[in-house]
Amino acid sequence: MIPSKRILKLHKSSFFLGVGFLFLLLAVGCRKVRNHPVPSIPFSISVNMSLPSYNALQGVGGWAYVEGGSRGIIVYRRSIDEFVAFDRHSPIDNDQNCTDPLVVNETNFLELDDVCTNGKFSLYDGSPISNSEFGLRQYQVTWDGGFVLQVFN
Repeated sequence: MIPSKRILKLHKSSFFLGVGFLFLLLAVGCRKVRNHPVPSIPFSISVNMSLPSYNALQGVGGWAYVEGGSRGIIVYRRSIDEFVAFDRHSPIDNDQNCTDPLVVNETNFLELDDVCTNGKFSLYDGSPISNSEFGLRQYQVTWDGGFVLQVFN
């Protein structure tokens, strides 16, 4: 065989090998993108932390249930100047058979429990702890530095 034909043959086999490898990566790496199972419902609410029902939000680690979202919202004060808000609709409830919202665990306030499916979620960041591939739907929170929070999506 002539050396130039041998090099050309190597280039062709490398090309086909590379294309095959690329196809394999695309086939394995592409997963179906799934939407979050909790519906996104537009809202904007103000929470006055000086009211007795939201008084717990004045201290770090405090939390409160708030109306809004799909099945209600829980607001948690993560630090002196940081709040997070999550929908209480469980992402495990795809069929929407359970009308009970997520509740704070009685022995560990940093866990939210799904009483219908025994799922558990972190109140700190909304991540799933057990029985769910999705975390909680999170909402935006702004704070005026005083007593008023704005929760919205």
